[in-house]
Amino acid sequence: MNMEANNARSESWLESDVSLKGSGLFLAAICLVASVGGLLFGFDTAVISGTFGFVEKQFALSKFELGWFGSAALVGCIVGAAVAGWFGDRFGRKPVLIVGAVFFFVSALYSAIPRTFTILMWARVIGGVGVGIASVLAPMYISEFSPPKIRGRLVALYQLSIVIGILLAYYSNAVLLRFSETHPAAFGGKGVLHWALVEQVWRGMFGAEMIPNVIFIVLLLLVPESPRWLVEVGRMDQAFRILARVGGRAVAEQEMVQIRDAIGKEEGSIRELFQPGLRLALIVGLGLSIFGQMTGVNIVVYYGPMILEQAGLKMGSAFQYQVILGFINLVFTLVAIWKVDTWGRRPLLIWGMVVVTLMMGITGLLFAMKLTSGIWIVIALSTYMACEALSICAVIWVLTPEIFPNRIRGRAMSVVVFANWGTNTVSAFLFPWFVDRFGMHAGFFTFSAICLVATVFFWRFVPETKGKSLEEIERYWRT
Repeated sequence: MNMEANNARSESWLESDVSLKGSGLFLAAICLVASVGGLLFGFDTAVISGTFGFVEKQFALSKFELGWFGSAALVGCIVGAAVAGWFGDRFGRKPVLIVGAVFFFVSALYSAIPRTFTILMWARVIGGVGVGIASVLAPMYISEFSPPKIRGRLVALYQLSIVIGILLAYYSNAVLLRFSETHPAAFGGKGVLHWALVEQVWRGMFGAEMIPNVIFIVLLLLVPESPRWLVEVGRMDQAFRILARVGGRAVAEQEMVQIRDAIGKEEGSIRELFQPGLRLALIVGLGLSIFGQMTGVNIVVYYGPMILEQAGLKMGSAFQYQVILGFINLVFTLVAIWKVDTWGRRPLLIWGMVVVTLMMGITGLLFAMKLTSGIWIVIALSTYMACEALSICAVIWVLTPEIFPNRIRGRAMSVVVFANWGTNTVSAFLFPWFVDRFGMHAGFFTFSAICLVATVFFWRFVPETKGKSLEEIERYWRT
C-alpha cells in the first residue's frame, strides 16, 4: 500500500496544471544569478595581483612566503572543490552556493583588516573555499537548467562572469592605487578610511569585494533549486514546475523522462567513473582541468603587474596594462559565448590552444632576448590572452559539467575541479621562486611546452558535445 502511494505521488507531476509556455527571461535570470558566483570567483582570484608589492613590503616576506600569499586562497579552493560536489548532491546546489557566498564575504572582510600575516593567510584560505564551491556548483547548476541547443552559451556565461570579475578587480585596483597616489591627505590624513584607502591601499583592494558579495547572497535567496537534483531526491512536482517555467510543459515532460531514465541506469557511486566508458570521461575531465591551469593564464592573472614590471613598465603603467589585458579577456570571452554552440567546443579549444602555445614561446623568447620594452611584448601577451579566453578558459567550464552522469555529476565535478585547483596552487606557489631562480623566460618556455602537450591531448581525446542533451552525452561514453 505504501509503495502504491509513493508511486502515485511520484507520477503526480504528469497531471500538474502548469503553463504550456516557458520563459526565456526566467531561464536567463537564473543563469545570471548563478554566474555572479563566477564574478566573485574572478574578483577574488585577481584582486591579489595588485597587492603583492604592498604586502611583501608590509610583512617583509621572502619569495617563498610571497608564493604562499599568492597560493593561500588556492589551498582553500582545493578544500571547497573537494567537498562542494558531495554537499551539493546531499543538500542541493542552492544552499551550498549560499554557504560559499558567506565564505566570500568573511574572506573579503578579514583580508581588509588583518594586523598579522597569519590572519591575512587564513582569510585568503576561507575565500578560497568559497571559490572552490562556486567553481564546482555554479556551472553545474546552470548546465542542469539549460536546453541542449544553448547550453554551451549559458554555461559559458559563468566564464564570462569570471572574466568580468577579473576585469573589475583590475579596474578597482588601478582606481584605488591612483586615488592613494593623488590624494595622500584624503579623509583628513587619518581615520580608518585613510588607513585602508591611502596609507595601506591594499586593504581597500581586498575590502571592495564585499559589495558584489552582498548582492550575490540576496539574489541566491530568490532563485529555485536545480530541477535535476529535485528529481534525484524524489521531489517530482517541484522539478516539473521549474522545468515547465523554463521550457514549457511539452519540453518539461520530455526532460523529466530523460532525467529519470538516466538516473535509473546509474549506480550513483564515484566508482562508476572508473568503469569502462566513463573512465574516458574522467580522463578528459582531469585533462581539461590540469592542462587548463598549466597554460599560464592564472599566472598572468595573479602575477600580471609583477611580470609587466620585469618587462620594464612602472607600477602605475603595469596596473593600467593589466586592465587592458582584462578587457581583451572579456571581449574574446564574449566571442566564445557567441560561437561555442555554432562552431563547437573542439574547434575553439584546439585551434585556440595552437596559438596559445605559439604566443607563450614568443613571450619567453622576448624575455630571453630582453626585448620586452617594445610593442612586440604587448602584441604577444594580448594575442595570448585573446586566444586563452576564446579556447580553454571558456570551453573548460562548458565541457566539464556536460560529460558526467546526472546522479554523480556533483562528486565527479569535485574530482576534476580538485585537480584543477591543486595544479593551480602548485604553479602559483612555485612561480615567484621559479622565475627568481631561472628567469622569466624559463617560465614562459615551460608553459609553452605544456601547452603543446595539452593541444595534442585535446585533439586526441576531447569529443564534440554541442547540441546534445546531457543524457545523450552520457550514452556516448557508454557505447
